[in-house]
Amino acid sequence: MPYYNTSMNHLANETSLYLRQHASNPVEWYPWGDAALSKAKAENKPIFLSIGYSACHWCHVMEHESFVDPDIATMLNEHFINIKVDREERPDIDNIYMNATLALNGHGGWPMSVFLTPDLQPFHAGTYYPPEPRYQMPSFRQLLTAVINGWRDKREMLVQQAQNVTNAVVEHVSREVTGNVELGENLLRGAGTMLNKAHDMRHGGFGSAPKFMHTLDLRLLLRLSARFNDEDAKQIVLFTLDNMARGGIYDQIAGGFHRYSTDARWLVPHFEKMLYDNALLVPVYLEAFQSTGNQEFLRTAEETLSWVEREMTSPSGGFYSTTDADSEGVEGKFFVWSQAECNEVLGEDADFAAGVFDITQAGNWEGHNILNRPKTLHQELVLNKISEKEFHDRLARIKMKLLAAREKRIKPNRDEKILAAWNGLMIAAYAQAAQVTGNKHYADMASWASDFVLTRMRQVDGRLYRATLENGQAKLNAYLEDYAYVIDGLLHLVETTWQPRWLQAARELADIMIKQFWDASSPGFFFTGNDHESLIYREKQINDNATPSGNSVAVTVLLRLARITGDNRYLPYVEKVLRHYAPLMEKQPMALGQLFLTLDDWLGPVDEYAILPGIQADDAEAALRLLHRKYMPRKLVVGPPLKIPLLEHRNAVDDQVTIYHCVNQTCEQPWVGVQQITSNLN
Repeated sequence: MPYYNTSMNHLANETSLYLRQHASNPVEWYPWGDAALSKAKAENKPIFLSIGYSACHWCHVMEHESFVDPDIATMLNEHFINIKVDREERPDIDNIYMNATLALNGHGGWPMSVFLTPDLQPFHAGTYYPPEPRYQMPSFRQLLTAVINGWRDKREMLVQQAQNVTNAVVEHVSREVTGNVELGENLLRGAGTMLNKAHDMRHGGFGSAPKFMHTLDLRLLLRLSARFNDEDAKQIVLFTLDNMARGGIYDQIAGGFHRYSTDARWLVPHFEKMLYDNALLVPVYLEAFQSTGNQEFLRTAEETLSWVEREMTSPSGGFYSTTDADSEGVEGKFFVWSQAECNEVLGEDADFAAGVFDITQAGNWEGHNILNRPKTLHQELVLNKISEKEFHDRLARIKMKLLAAREKRIKPNRDEKILAAWNGLMIAAYAQAAQVTGNKHYADMASWASDFVLTRMRQVDGRLYRATLENGQAKLNAYLEDYAYVIDGLLHLVETTWQPRWLQAARELADIMIKQFWDASSPGFFFTGNDHESLIYREKQINDNATPSGNSVAVTVLLRLARITGDNRYLPYVEKVLRHYAPLMEKQPMALGQLFLTLDDWLGPVDEYAILPGIQADDAEAALRLLHRKYMPRKLVVGPPLKIPLLEHRNAVDDQVTIYHCVNQTCEQPWVGVQQITSNLN
């Protein structure tokens, strides 16, 4: 048994699951804060900063190999101030030291292992280190020895190196964007050309293994296909979405997507499930359904939302963050199957399931079976001589049996912290699902979560907190992405429910976001607010990562707020950011997908629909279904009781459902009654 000395550790009372997972390590871990930072300065010791997150497989590995080792703990405790950071709670710290890690190594990841001076400047950085030398890497023990000796014998050199690294990173992140690029359709065309070149024609997606889902790029291509009538762009999206939904990266039993694929063909995932990935994927599957009418895309979106409701929703309505890749200390164990298990669970359905889900005695991954669907739906129907309804009915029965059996296994850990930003993304996903399907339950889910955020994660002065637990006190001032994503979710909810309270909350948060984060000296929003703690520099992010850039979402929501409210004071922020970063958009479009979506909105045209329901509720719902059935990514749909310019002095004609259709605020004669509305929308 490893040696644990819980008296040496300061993490037991933290709200972060990741930090609590290390609370019984013999390493004298501190959370980031005054206690640790002051101690480092007082004792003039270097800081060992370890950054990760609860669902990180290699974080668990490094803990088990090194952080429970009493000898390594002794080295760390004697020579360093040791700080653990949950990157999901503190993305500000993670961003800064990831930039340093990239500058020093050319690559990064988690766990991130960074050595700092007491002034928080990094002089050495890496990721996972093994307990013994391997993978062309020194052991963690060797690394610690080298750093200890260097701090003792060559401290001035390390301090100077830390200053040089900090200066280089600050210079890089503060670089001015130069050039004069027109904000027009040519920028969009250039992005489409680059995405087309990067597309994997064999398996879908972009690039090779490991393969991420590039949701924003897929949404952009679908936009471009509509704007330019580009069938090739559309087919890239549909091919990719189909392959992902049939791959092992998708949980074929319970719904929901894993983090990424370790191979090029979407078979072997990294098995953790992140709330944000699924929140971002639902809208693109809904849009693909709108664009094609293909029920398979809608089915994937709805299965994913069902998984979120069943597994990731707190009793009070907030959404949890992640589920782990590991269970019982083994990555993927919860999700994989043997043929014998499937035969026992499924009985007479076993052979059919084996054909559909690629189940063999040898397995398709390390002797186990990752359920996936190598054949297309059409191939299955032809091969099994079965109708689509019969196929899905039988598949649903099989999934139910397998899910019931899987529920008896030991589940991966679930990180139950609730983050404002990720909740904003999922609120938007549920609201969009309500629009596309007409299912009011999805709107209720979005409203429930919005109430949670606005009541449990808001400070007395109206500002947001970053994180909370179901039964805990919210904490940490929110970052730019928290404001931008929550506003985005609220605005989608405005267009879904037409409730003024969501619009009021969105405007209040937008005004706070501008006041706290806007850079008055150079266009863009800072990642942290004006009164945030002082770090070694204040970052302004524009590139998308696993989630969209807070800057890009900020201007997206300000543009939509201006369109909904008629309040044009939001528009200068949008135009300044777009014009400032246009040269960057031209050079590296695959890093700026969300900003391109904003550009598409900004260029328009925007179809605005003001709906006056009349006295027949069924007619209004029928009109809404017609509107939301079509793929119109730049449309705005509003109705009473919202009090906005688009609805002023407008009434239902002859008590029938009436739609006023405007394009860029120029309006046609009203469409009156379901028949005329149907005629105009078909």
